[in-house]
Amino acid sequence: MREAVGLAAYHAGEWQTAIAELRTYHRMTGLQSHLAVLADCERALGRPERAIDLFRGADRDALDPATAIELLIVAAGARGDLGQKDAAVAMLQVRELTSDATQPWTARLRYAYADALLAVDRREEAREWFARAAEVDADSETDAAERLLELDGVVIEGDEDDEEPVEEIAAGPGAPGSVPARPDSDLDGGADADESETAAAVLPAATAALDAHADADADDADDEVEDDADDADDEIEDDTDGDEDDDDLRTVTHDDAVGSGGADDPDLAVRAGGDAPAGHDETGPVAR
Repeated sequence: MREAVGLAAYHAGEWQTAIAELRTYHRMTGLQSHLAVLADCERALGRPERAIDLFRGADRDALDPATAIELLIVAAGARGDLGQKDAAVAMLQVRELTSDATQPWTARLRYAYADALLAVDRREEAREWFARAAEVDADSETDAAERLLELDGVVIEGDEDDEEPVEEIAAGPGAPGSVPARPDSDLDGGADADESETAAAVLPAATAALDAHADADADDADDEVEDDADDADDEIEDDTDGDEDDDDLRTVTHDDAVGSGGADDPDLAVRAGGDAPAGHDETGPVAR
């Protein structure tokens, strides 16, 4: 029941309800079969960091290959949400991407990679991978063929009056709400050795790419901190120089206030025993 309610909520775009129900289902069963759905819900709620955390913390030995691939696609999309588009491309460069064997998730993985390439303006490579996705997308799970035509500048025009209603194509892989969520009862009972090896290999390879970009981001942050510290030191030096100039300015002002010591200086005449000029006392002009 929890699983059914959670998946229904996901398909309806009720992300928070889906998270609550599917987490409870996982806790009750000990499974991680809907981890990609949970990560996608977090991303849809504007929390891509949590989606990446789910990807990092996944038990790869407990995941089937399809879930591992879908979780990878969602995590790469979350990286793109954070503006880390090159990291998204790197994450998707797993060996399954170029495998000759066609799996149910092959078209979706290739589509997600093509979309990531296009996001970093690598159009020719994106076109190649949209084409490769379309080749294996016999069930039209994606709109790879249409995206390919778009890149080629082909516009298909038809008589709208004669067109029959067609089923709308789901959002492409990587878009929130696009994970193919099915009940566990609909899935095959077992996986062969090759599929198990796939699930165990996908996450470490992608996580390594993720960590490499995280390290690069950390180095950039350290460089920014050092630059800020240098700028602060320069400002302190400038302030110190300014204070010295102010001291000199105050000295000049003081000398001017007490008199320059010339023959016409009224203060000097008073100090020499003479009378202060009319309108002056010993400290300066008398207010009238």
